[in-house]
Amino acid sequence: MPIPGNLLTTAMAVMPHTDVDRALEIALSLDIPFWPQLPNYSYYEDMYVQAAEHFPGILLDIENKTLRFSLEKFIGELEETMSHFDEPEYFDISKTYSEVYHKFLSRNFSDRPAIRGQLEGPISFGFNIMDENKRPILFDDTVRPFMLEFMTKRINIQLSRLKKLNKNAFMFIDEPGLQFLFSAMSGFGDMKAKGELDLFFSMLDRPCGVHLCGNPDWDFLLNLNLDILSLDVYTNAEIFSSYASSIKRFIGRGGVIVWGIVPTGFENFEKENIASLINRLEETWQILEKKGIDIKYLLSKSLLSPATCCLVNPDKEKTVEKAFETIKSISAMLREKYRLY
Repeated sequence: MPIPGNLLTTAMAVMPHTDVDRALEIALSLDIPFWPQLPNYSYYEDMYVQAAEHFPGILLDIENKTLRFSLEKFIGELEETMSHFDEPEYFDISKTYSEVYHKFLSRNFSDRPAIRGQLEGPISFGFNIMDENKRPILFDDTVRPFMLEFMTKRINIQLSRLKKLNKNAFMFIDEPGLQFLFSAMSGFGDMKAKGELDLFFSMLDRPCGVHLCGNPDWDFLLNLNLDILSLDVYTNAEIFSSYASSIKRFIGRGGVIVWGIVPTGFENFEKENIASLINRLEETWQILEKKGIDIKYLLSKSLLSPATCCLVNPDKEKTVEKAFETIKSISAMLREKYRLY
């Protein structure tokens, strides 16, 4: 089923809350709700830890909040993991690894335009999980192919469960590591990455796409086989709008863009207001219109969200909650202005 557009609201999953029910209440206040990830509540709720459940070779220390990898342990546990490859439920997120997820699954979402889930993607997971030699497992030619298939199974089972609650469910593959993929320091060639990510997305059930807050190679990302792209346009508007031809091609084949416009960091949030944020957003759309993109069609393929997650504000969750309220106000005003009913 198609992902809704028309400037409806959703948000990034990582939230600073330590109250599970309050975080879920805030997530449910948006048009397209999601299950929050709450690392301040429990280390099990960290996005990398959640993605690592049942991954062979993982060394998880909850008390000291560390997540590492052992190749020797990987080899020892691989056969056991492979014995479960035909059991989809094995790859779902357990209650231990997310209390929030299972509370979300107990809700009725039949009246929502869509719902959304998420899981850390293989590039970011592979960059951040280090072996005994402090080498990212992404660079291990033995581990990486297994990791791609493992993450596919984890994403597909979650999407399957969400679709039972709402036929328009879709998934974000959270990939903050994509902004580092083509740096000289990454050691991972772009052609190799393109081929492996194309293979990865070809194995995923749909709809799904990428969420990230950084500044990657936008041409590369917009030309992947994605259904949706979520970005921090508050920070990256100027550079993103320079890729008009790729954006036009992306939405032309049905892709949806999530415009992350409201900052969640305390300092940036305090210096903005609804009018300034709408102006920033419309300036970006006007640039794209001048480059040949039909604005009416673009908005029909657009959602709105806060710009990023934020765990370090001095007021804890208060600014983040204000950002959620602000994006709802911006959505209502723009939907009225552009007659998106």
